[in-house]
Amino acid sequence: MKRLTILALGWMLVLSLQGGAALAQSEKGAEKKSSAPDFVLKSPAVENDGQLPVDYTGDGTSSTLPLEWSGAPAGTKSFALIMHHIAPDKTKWYWIIYDIPPGVKNLPKNVKGVGIMGNNSVNGRMGYAPPHSKGPGPKTYILTLYALSAPPKIKVKPAEVNREVLLSAMKRLILGTARLSVVYTRFPAPDGGTEGEPPAPPQGEGR
Repeated sequence: MKRLTILALGWMLVLSLQGGAALAQSEKGAEKKSSAPDFVLKSPAVENDGQLPVDYTGDGTSSTLPLEWSGAPAGTKSFALIMHHIAPDKTKWYWIIYDIPPGVKNLPKNVKGVGIMGNNSVNGRMGYAPPHSKGPGPKTYILTLYALSAPPKIKVKPAEVNREVLLSAMKRLILGTARLSVVYTRFPAPDGGTEGEPPAPPQGEGR
């Protein structure tokens, strides 16, 4: 009897391991499918991993970067965009737009009226916060475009939509992602500080 019990437990363990392996393989397949290799995000103003022009930073006019994309996965019903930077102590986000219609293929410079703006971690307001680091040196900013199977269901006001809220709402909707990385390098001012101060965006809109 004891021997039969041991054998039964052994078979249960084997089946469990096989099931786990199958699940892991399935998840890998889903990741491969969602990577959407033909889904590409570009900007006419800067190449991938290129230097972000000053015009699109807090040292310039704080304009939003013009973007264009192609190759979205079949079944895409909505797009969302997040621009973030991974700092030594935390991840910061500078620009969130969601509910971008599926027929949209680009965002012009200083885009308005497309999708819904979320907030940013720089001043907590809605809209674009231009890169404007506190110290000199190159820093990488990543723009990620998400192709979604449906518009995300968000229960909070747009002013409360941060990166975490949007990522959570999109979790099971992402069909593919496209990324554009840009680098901005600030230079010390003559007095040893850094050039310029970020402009204060209008309340409720942000830049």
